[in-house]
Amino acid sequence: MTVSWRFSALADRHRALGSQLEDWSGMGTAWAYDKDQTEEYIAIRTRAGVMDVSGLKKVHLIGPHAQYVIDKATTRNIEKLKPGRSTYATMLNDQGKFVDDCVIYRLGPHSFMVVHGSGAGHEQLSMYAAHRNVAMIFDDDLHDISLQGPLAVDYLQRHVPGIRDLAYFSHMQTVLFGLPVMISRTGYTGERGYEIFCRRQDAVTIWDTIVAEGAGMGIIPTRFTTLDWLRTESFLLFFPYDNSETYPFADEGPGDTLWELGLEFTVSKGKTGFRGAEEHYRLKGRERFRIYGLKLEGTQPAPEGAALLKDGAPVGVVTTGMYSVLNEHNVAIARMPVDCAVPGTALEVDFGGRSVRAEAHPMPFYDPDKLRRTAKG
Repeated sequence: MTVSWRFSALADRHRALGSQLEDWSGMGTAWAYDKDQTEEYIAIRTRAGVMDVSGLKKVHLIGPHAQYVIDKATTRNIEKLKPGRSTYATMLNDQGKFVDDCVIYRLGPHSFMVVHGSGAGHEQLSMYAAHRNVAMIFDDDLHDISLQGPLAVDYLQRHVPGIRDLAYFSHMQTVLFGLPVMISRTGYTGERGYEIFCRRQDAVTIWDTIVAEGAGMGIIPTRFTTLDWLRTESFLLFFPYDNSETYPFADEGPGDTLWELGLEFTVSKGKTGFRGAEEHYRLKGRERFRIYGLKLEGTQPAPEGAALLKDGAPVGVVTTGMYSVLNEHNVAIARMPVDCAVPGTALEVDFGGRSVRAEAHPMPFYDPDKLRRTAKG
């Protein structure tokens, strides 16, 4: 286990399942269990799985200037964000390049929670919170247990009145197993799912109860890295593994534009004044590459970091790949030239001296209309 400075209350549960608690974002995280990962993928796609995503960083912003901080630090206009609602946003640096993404939860008129990953989100928020009338609290006591899959709502409705009415990207303050929680209809799987935010002291009870009660429905514990299979199919990027921080440019420093990553939709229409805004708009149409999908021949998934070839010459890189036994497709996310990011473009992936034919394909590969994650009732 890598030395970590953040600790999940569920660490012993992960060890019992075979995890060595590898480090992610400063927290020992379950990268592997002593069971077939395919079982976990199938569970989330067809039933449900429960996962510890407490490694996500939770930051509370409270006070009259909380909205100012978020408006400056992120790409979303949150003036119309109602209490009980949330939104996905990105953060840029002064050069208009992506440094983190986050979900912004509005808890009240002057109360927000920003949940982000391993990028520079905390530093960005801190910069704008300085000398403002706002309290900024990094909350590592708050744990995040993610219950994802089509049966997640069927399980939760036994315990949480009104859970079926909770809309996509909405959240509710409620009680689960007699314990205070906030349940959010969000996730990172492309399925209908829920994140259960709870106190550290309650995390083990909530985890154990879901695992025990959910077993009869086929709900099982799932490792953190199963997200890579699910997100690949669902076109969900993961910083820094899809970014130039991992695959730097030879002649310049790291940093990708939202136009290159396909994340320009995270900028609210007409919004200005956020960090990097002028450069973001200036860089439209100047993409150096595109994040785009691949469909490969065969059933062996493309290796992470594999070279992408066109006419035998390297032109890009695969950031993540997976083969789905359910959907019978071999797919990947790749960084490729703009002129290659066209459906049907013939490409190859280097499997270490062996080339496998592939073609460019739009994403998401799975549930392209996003009907599953947004389902009502």
